Amino acid sequence: MALKQSFSQKMEQKLSPQQIQLMKLLQVPTMELDQRIKEELEVNPALEEGKEEEEDEFEQEEYEEEIGEDERDFDIDEYLTDDEPAYKTSVSNKSKDDEEKSMPLSSGKTFQELMLSQLNMQKLTEKEVLIATYLIGSLDDAGYLERDLESIVDDLAFSQNVMTTEDELEGVLHYVQELDPPGVGARDLQECLILQMERRQDGDITRYTALKILEDHFDEFVKKHYKKITAKMEISEEDLKDAVHEIIRLNPKPGGSLKSSSKSLQQVVPDFQIVDEDGKLVLSLNGRNAPELKVSQGYKKMLQNYSEGAKLQKKDKEALTFVKSKLDSAKWFIDAIQQRQNTLFSTMTAIMNYQKDYFLTGDDTELRPMILKDIAEIVDLDISTISRVANSKYVQTQYGTFSLKHFFSESLSTDSGEEVSTREVKQILLEAVEDEHKRKPLTDEKLASLLKEKGYNIARRTVAKYREQLNIPVARLRKEL
Repeated sequence: MALKQSFSQKMEQKLSPQQIQLMKLLQVPTMELDQRIKEELEVNPALEEGKEEEEDEFEQEEYEEEIGEDERDFDIDEYLTDDEPAYKTSVSNKSKDDEEKSMPLSSGKTFQELMLSQLNMQKLTEKEVLIATYLIGSLDDAGYLERDLESIVDDLAFSQNVMTTEDELEGVLHYVQELDPPGVGARDLQECLILQMERRQDGDITRYTALKILEDHFDEFVKKHYKKITAKMEISEEDLKDAVHEIIRLNPKPGGSLKSSSKSLQQVVPDFQIVDEDGKLVLSLNGRNAPELKVSQGYKKMLQNYSEGAKLQKKDKEALTFVKSKLDSAKWFIDAIQQRQNTLFSTMTAIMNYQKDYFLTGDDTELRPMILKDIAEIVDLDISTISRVANSKYVQTQYGTFSLKHFFSESLSTDSGEEVSTREVKQILLEAVEDEHKRKPLTDEKLASLLKEKGYNIARRTVAKYREQLNIPVARLRKEL
């Protein structure tokens, strides 16, 4: 088969390194931007923190090098000129009060350490301590032991060389379950609640009734079949109500609070702030985690020295290339930071103007239907860019601090043909559930009928979807005595 050559034309769009860097920086929230800048300062000596200083003008002799044009593809002059306005990243709305930076908080002991510290108060043999330590290490984040005892017996034999039986393991587990907080070491929710209620027994008849409900009628309790419980236990509805009140005060995840306390706490820092000044919205951009950056004057002088020098040797050419690459990287990074700030400000300005009625009132029903495409068309940017801006960004208003995603929602039409936000419908759903009769909660079908009466023609399955998004359980599970 003969070989053939052919020409073809095609259009391709490739992102430059600068564009890629900008896209990555757009996704970074304010709290992480400071760390990102510190990393860049560490790896690039041509980048410095601080204001750009004015340089004395100097005459530069024409730099000529006896090498081919293909070996020299850049002009030193462009690195020696002072382009302060183009690379200045100061923010005009930054005040002294903004200089304080939030620090993450951390606690001392971990969940396992708090549990292990209590073993010393138990009368256990050396072998039982080893088993108890392994059991504590096997607890999940909520404090449950989800693995079956048979598997743990095998694990202890192979990994710890500890020979035991399921009965012995069960006995040690009871010791673990006596540790604080109450309910740890349980194998399911029922056992967890029973362990907690057993510790509350003080002769009170209500708490005894609550314990018997958990032990003998747990399925009926979970499914809220209250009539079956009152019939089987021969108690009044008022007695049942008091017992249920005792049960709902228990903690279904006893290890959760201790587990979460061992993690670092991170404060949300808003990227924007919107203030209502006599009916006029004023937007400001948080600049405290975006310090002023400049290109190193030392590196500029190094390049100047090369330009004034004699014929370059091979090692000098390598050094020149290195200096040039670092200066390039520094200028690109400063440009990217400035473009990031400009893009954030223009995008948030468009969102603020689009949702002006909401920012003036704080009423969710005033939110207009808004999708990424709407804002992209206003600021003349790609939808993917708007998505990056909205990701992990927050705005502080007089009604609270919200994620930018909070303001985006789909639209639907009312009977009158008016376009409204789905968030408005969700707010009406939420208020309807809050105001419902708790003995007879509204079903999805009744909620759909209620919305239709208000002019929102929504199917029952759509109501169910919105209810789930609002983390509202079905009507049966919302029933109260």
